[in-house]
Amino acid sequence: MPSSTRTKILATLGPASNSEEKIGELIEAGVDGFRLNFSHGTHDEHKALYDTIRRVAKSKGTHTTIVADLQGPKLRIGLFKEDKVLLKKGQKFTFDMKQELGDATRVTLPHKEIFEALKPGDTLLVNDGNIILNVLKCSKDKAETEVVVGGVISGHKGVNLPNSSLNISPLTPKDLDDLAFALELKVDCVCLSFVQRTSDVKEARKIIGKKALIISKLEKPQALDDLDGIIKASDMVMVARGDLGVECPIVTVPVLQKKIEAKCRLYGKPVIVATQMLESMISAPMPTRAEVSDVATAVYDGCDVVMLSAETAAGSYPVETVKTMRGVIEQVEADPRYFESVNRFVEDF
Repeated sequence: MPSSTRTKILATLGPASNSEEKIGELIEAGVDGFRLNFSHGTHDEHKALYDTIRRVAKSKGTHTTIVADLQGPKLRIGLFKEDKVLLKKGQKFTFDMKQELGDATRVTLPHKEIFEALKPGDTLLVNDGNIILNVLKCSKDKAETEVVVGGVISGHKGVNLPNSSLNISPLTPKDLDDLAFALELKVDCVCLSFVQRTSDVKEARKIIGKKALIISKLEKPQALDDLDGIIKASDMVMVARGDLGVECPIVTVPVLQKKIEAKCRLYGKPVIVATQMLESMISAPMPTRAEVSDVATAVYDGCDVVMLSAETAAGSYPVETVKTMRGVIEQVEADPRYFESVNRFVEDF
């Protein structure tokens, strides 16, 4: 990711930015690499984007890194008879393996690995943590819970288990298919989603070899228990603050971010900070002061790459967002305290 600054910018492509013209503008604005999100789009669409990036970058006399971000295991509930169901605090609610439409008392959760991992007292989160349930009883195909924080719930919402380590590979059949395609394209890096342990990285390494760099996304609390091993087994690490902030208390995320950054620097591995860095610029031409400080703090702490997600993939101001991020990076790196803060941060860890 060549540029004049030490800290690089990784931008996600999507409907707001996938034209040849816009990709060129983003490169000129300061993008060092593009993320292809394999949670969306077809192989034909990703190939077209890949070819466009390579063609535009070549025309501008530069190399732009291309990252394939694999979807990973997405744990989701089934559908309901009605579009939406209201769960009230204190009510009982059951998750099971029955292939039936859900109602106000139960819903299908078609993942046996979850029931194998759950135990009474565990917390189960639905819809990015907006619905919180406490596990009362569980068996190999059913979990009875009590609603702690209720709300409206609809089908196919995501499920998180902050207290449980799942016996599940980070590479699903879809991921394996997408990975083979991405390696055939010759992408520069591959992102592994929901890495929990060192063995997850080693499993992927057997397939990827030296064909691409491996970026391990830290999104699960369990990954923090094997942090040293995961970092050493990876080529790069991403602090994926979205799911990390769902599965861990949100107030702990800044501390975890700093811990991961410091560990990566100790082991000489590049680190990416991602999620909601300039979120307000999805719909506004200017960021908030807090967002600017967030980006600056990540740079001061020595992160190697800052990533934009929906800001460039679906936002109204993708180019302006990149220019803003580049401006913050330049200001921080011009500050004499920049390198002092990075070195002190590692020494104090």
